Formats: sequence, C-alpha cells, structure tokens
Amino acid sequence: MGSWYYYPSYPPSAPRPVANGLKARSKRGAIGEQWWSQQFIKALEQMGNASRLQRGKRYARKGQVIGMEVGDGEVRAKVQGSAARPYGVTIRLRALTDAEWGRVFDLMSAQAIFAAQLLAGVVPHDIEKVFSEAGVPLFPASEKDITTNCTCPDWENPCKHIAAVYYLLAERFDEDPFLLFALRGQSRDEVMAALRERRTEDPEPVTP
Repeated sequence: MGSWYYYPSYPPSAPRPVANGLKARSKRGAIGEQWWSQQFIKALEQMGNASRLQRGKRYARKGQVIGMEVGDGEVRAKVQGSAARPYGVTIRLRALTDAEWGRVFDLMSAQAIFAAQLLAGVVPHDIEKVFSEAGVPLFPASEKDITTNCTCPDWENPCKHIAAVYYLLAERFDEDPFLLFALRGQSRDEVMAALRERRTEDPEPVTP
C-alpha cells in the first residue's frame, strides 16, 4: 500500500508478462500528447515524484496494466507485477466544492472562447490561470489534492504500479480532457450546462 513516508526499498523484480495489457501509445520520450496531459505528469513530478514516476513508465509501455476504469471521481486499475495476482490501484483527486466550482464557472463564463474550445475538445491554455484566480488547482498541487493506494508491498508512493496508471491516465486525458474535470467532481455535461446558464444570465452587450 502506498504511503508518503520513507520505507526501505524492495529489491527489483521482473514483472510477469501480460497478454493484451493496456500499453501506452508513446514508445519513447514523454507520455501524453496534449499540453494538459503533459502538465498533469509535470505537476506530479513537481511534488517530488519525478524519479519514482520513471519506474512506472516502463510498466505502462510494457502493458502491465490489465484494466483501468475512470469515473465517479476516482481511477481504479489492476496492474500485474511480479506476484501471481495483479495489484489493485486506486487514485482519487480531491473533488472541488460547489462554491469552488461556482467561482471557476463565473470566471470561465466571462470569456466565450472557453466554452467554444471545450466544446471542441480542447482545454484552453489559460484555464490554469482561471482555476488559480478562483483559488483552487486544476492539476494536483500537493499531496492533499491526490490520494492513492496500491495493494503491493512497496510502501513508497507512488510505487511503479501507481506510476504506470498515472501515465495511462495522462494518455486518456489526450482523448477526453473532460476527465480532468470529472475527477474534480464535474462531468462534461455539468460543466457545459453551468457555462451555458451563466452566458444566458449575463449576455454580452450588443455593439451598435
């Protein structure tokens, strides 16, 4: 099980091979094509996890993750390590409160480009600034923002099994950026409905 405290490392062991596991699309270099996917990994690295994360990159590329589900504010996955049974991994981001989301939506609705880009499946580059102005982070900013657990015996966090799921999650963000918001407590439909409601309540003035 993961922990943020230090415990002696276990000796390296080779994982059992997996047939038809989930493999990262990236074969070398960074994992995650879109800026928001790369920023997710960067944010984790800035929390002091850079060296630990690298251990999971090989697992992600080898296909050691045999199942991953994202929904209801958490990620659940099974990762095959050296043991006979795969390990269970759970990742949760802190859900923002209704008041926090309200501040975010108020700021986002002030710019029509935000809704247009989100509808097109693109996360605006200025969105981090919006969340910052609202006083909340979009990406994990500290250990208080993210909770993880793995059933493996390695007490370091992230262990390589959690790290492997991080990388596959980053690639999932490439495909659906709204998963970022879902893990913070708001689905795609809820985000767009909130923005449309605010744009209707406060329409832009018509220029004569």
